[in-house]
Amino acid sequence: MTADEHLLILVLALLLDRFVGDPDWLWQRFPHPVVLFGKAISAFDQRFNAKHLPGVLRRRNGLMSIVALLMGAAIAGWAIHGFLAFFGWLGILVEAGLVAVFMAQKSLGDHVGEVSRALRSDGLDGGRLAVSRIVGRDPETLDEPGICRAAIESLAENFSDGVVAPALWYGFFGLPGLFFYKMLNTADSMIGHNSETYVDFGRAAARLDDIANWPAARLSILLIAAGALIKRGISALGNAIRIAVRDGGLHRSPNSGRPEAAMAGALDIQLAGPRIYGGELVREPMINGSGRDIATVNDIEAGISIFYSACTMLTLLAFLGFLLLL
Repeated sequence: MTADEHLLILVLALLLDRFVGDPDWLWQRFPHPVVLFGKAISAFDQRFNAKHLPGVLRRRNGLMSIVALLMGAAIAGWAIHGFLAFFGWLGILVEAGLVAVFMAQKSLGDHVGEVSRALRSDGLDGGRLAVSRIVGRDPETLDEPGICRAAIESLAENFSDGVVAPALWYGFFGLPGLFFYKMLNTADSMIGHNSETYVDFGRAAARLDDIANWPAARLSILLIAAGALIKRGISALGNAIRIAVRDGGLHRSPNSGRPEAAMAGALDIQLAGPRIYGGELVREPMINGSGRDIATVNDIEAGISIFYSACTMLTLLAFLGFLLLL
């Protein structure tokens, strides 16, 4: 497959994911690929992360496990791509559909949009229920501005690792790269957190995921800024870039703070700050502390509008690459 066909598949996948998304009827009948990745990760976790093992051994087992999982994922991607290459245009269309499965434009926009709809129709209780489906913080501790901030933060962060990063990994490394990234990102979400169980075993997965998401987080700043320009004008573009550069490093994650800060600047609101997870207060600096301190439902909807414009810019970027390689 040539490089231009490669980027054509990416454009088709982004368009398919944007307008069709993940059909529920399909995944009610077949396991989602990420579910299969999760089962593989769980198998390694159960086999090599026994509680009686010392921390040094669990850390070594975690490194060996993630390397094996990533190699397996890349080999599976290479094999599927090689098989589809025999079918010409039909193979291209099937691969585009497969790549779209690993994107999250429509599903992310829909889930975040459900928070605003729930707040408008069902009030605080409805908003808490809706936001609990997309964030890990304790929903009962959130007032309406807290719910709005949580939804916007999830939108910005997941734009980077759920849309931009998969597109970059496929764009540069094809199906093996996409499978590699999604296995790593799934492992980070399952075993990469700093708990007693996973602080050692998940260490390698967490560190590698930080590295894998570094380019996408920075590109996300520019895409969000471009989306802000389209929807809110030149001042929003400048504010998005300025706040991202100034406050992007305040977040505990080396990557998540970048798109969150860009979105905070674009909307001129405060994000992050102290949050409660599992009953424990996590203190973090406020991103864009000079912005509005009360986020509203209108801000969620404005953020979704910027998000979709940023997705459009990503698709246009891939299409431009395709044209340049013709």
